[in-house]
Amino acid sequence: MRVLITEDDDNLRAALEVALRGAGFAVDAADDLPAAEEALFVNAYDCAIFDRMLPAGDALRYVHGRRREGWPVPVLFLTARDSAADRIDGLRLGGDDYLVKPFAMAELVARVRSLCRRGPVGPPQVLRWADVELDGGRHRVTRAGVLLTLTRKEFLVLERLMTARGQPVPRHVLIAHAWDEMADPASNVLDVVVAQLRRKLGDPPLIRTVRGTGYLVTG
Repeated sequence: MRVLITEDDDNLRAALEVALRGAGFAVDAADDLPAAEEALFVNAYDCAIFDRMLPAGDALRYVHGRRREGWPVPVLFLTARDSAADRIDGLRLGGDDYLVKPFAMAELVARVRSLCRRGPVGPPQVLRWADVELDGGRHRVTRAGVLLTLTRKEFLVLERLMTARGQPVPRHVLIAHAWDEMADPASNVLDVVVAQLRRKLGDPPLIRTVRGTGYLVTG
């Protein structure tokens, strides 16, 4: 199970990482909302932990905005704000749990484990864009009803582009999704895979290059 921690207090963030990794979780950490946004764009998480008050603003507003877009990841808020009104707002506007500081680390681990049991997260099993359908469960892609034969890399790149629904996806995000974080974003492996995808998808063109950024799906 993979967890994202967003906490600007260096000591608390480090303690959370140690506790959760010790309990068997894979953990990524961010110190503010922009870093969390990038991590969430690249990776799928089973749970996200947010300190409410961060340098870039109230994480509650950020989570509320993501919920309105259909974001499904369970969220645990950490905060020193302990009034009933604050707790109600935290749950009403997108939080799944709300833990007031100071707290026992064992309790946090138990709450995170409970949130993670809600099920896996990530892109929907079936994605649709224009006349393309991608079935993640069956590793199957069709265009206008015609079955396409894609390699694993081609499938993963197309999946990430379709998940973004017309928004540009940076090169490093596509490489991290289809290869790993050690892959060189300056290499041409991604361009080769995109060229193959374009050929297999046929006309009208579905994938457009965003110069200086990456790619997006169009149509």
